[in-house]
Amino acid sequence: MLKKTSLALGGAALFLAWNGLLLLFLWSRPGSLPSPQSPEGAGASRLLPAQLLQLAQDAESELRLQRELLLQIQRFSRLQQQQKNHQKNHPKTPIFFQILSATPAPPELPVIPVLVLACDRSSVRRCLDKILRYRPSERRFPVIVSQDCGHAETAKVIASYGPAVAHIRQPDLSDIAVPPEHRKFQGYYKISRHYRWALGQVFRTFRYRAAIVVEDDLEVAPDFFEYFQAVLPLLQRDPSLWCISAWNDNGKEAMVDAGRAELLYRTDFFPGLGWLLLAELWDELEPKWPPAFWDDWMRQPEQRRGRSCVRPEVSRTMTFGRKGVSHGQFFDQYLKYIKLNDRFVPFTQLDLSYLKKEEYERFFLQQVYSAPEIKLEELQKDSGRDLGPVRLQYRGRDSFKALAKALGLMDDLKSGVPRAGYRGIVSFVCRGRRVFLAPPSDWTGYDPSWS
Repeated sequence: MLKKTSLALGGAALFLAWNGLLLLFLWSRPGSLPSPQSPEGAGASRLLPAQLLQLAQDAESELRLQRELLLQIQRFSRLQQQQKNHQKNHPKTPIFFQILSATPAPPELPVIPVLVLACDRSSVRRCLDKILRYRPSERRFPVIVSQDCGHAETAKVIASYGPAVAHIRQPDLSDIAVPPEHRKFQGYYKISRHYRWALGQVFRTFRYRAAIVVEDDLEVAPDFFEYFQAVLPLLQRDPSLWCISAWNDNGKEAMVDAGRAELLYRTDFFPGLGWLLLAELWDELEPKWPPAFWDDWMRQPEQRRGRSCVRPEVSRTMTFGRKGVSHGQFFDQYLKYIKLNDRFVPFTQLDLSYLKKEEYERFFLQQVYSAPEIKLEELQKDSGRDLGPVRLQYRGRDSFKALAKALGLMDDLKSGVPRAGYRGIVSFVCRGRRVFLAPPSDWTGYDPSWS
């Protein structure tokens, strides 16, 4: 006991002596406090308050550091005493186990690389600038830019970021033999080849367990990374999910509730345009990866296998690239009007358990089918500002397409699945009110012949 007291007193004395010497040094360092009568004259005297303030701040910072060091010494001393007591009672327990038991390490946050697929757009700079601006951690979110096409100007832009990004190049730039009727679709074949190679690099060569895929014409939202890191655990635990997407296909500004940017949904439609997948999914898809049109292939029942994605109410990506293999298809009509979320939502602090399949279907289906059914004409003439959710019902492919077109929704179907739909239901905002475009409540599944 006497020995412990002496050690504590000695540590305190050392602490006080050190700070006394420190303050003496700070006050006596050359040029630190010139007097009003010194050769520097009156100008120097005007600097006196600022220098005093700086000295006080220096001293305060050093004292804080010393207090922290003293606390660390005290903690270590207590830990050593705990180990000695534990060893008396459990002499066979190894020392390293005692230390690990006494000071458990915080859980490691997952590393999620961002794979940016680039080709010949030097405007990739806009994409990378926003990714690097909003990236919370270089270690946890490494950026890998995979470039196809061999475009020198784009390569120069990517190289200008130095070690902030890893630049890899797809080595096979040859043309691909395609059926004569697909000659004009050569670009889609090259995109599919690039995706396969780049995803192979991420999951096979670099051996990551998850990745966010972004194309070079996408701009990301301030909470892009927060969103993905929050929903990743759900994707890892729920086998009924196969991707997390940042995109809402019907996310035009007038069709979303921007004040509820925290809302997330399940969707049976693969959205792409900023999406997260696990290595296990790549293990499944790589052996049968298609030669072209990879995104529509992902939407086929054979690949989806009844699984869903998570998508936001307000998109966390927006596309600025009208130039591309689709020659502006959908861009002027839909894509350029997509609302990009502009406020940070702390998703990692929210309870997202409502997205689990059983819980989601329980509350979502009840919400949809308890909403009063109305006709299109009623919806179009009503401001809806003081009314709750309503339901528009469709009873077949043509009925769906007519309603979707009249409302400004994307009306195309892939293997019978509407964009942003879940169990055939599309949720959106019209004239200030929540609307569900839904099939009858006895819906039994998608008809792949609907397109």
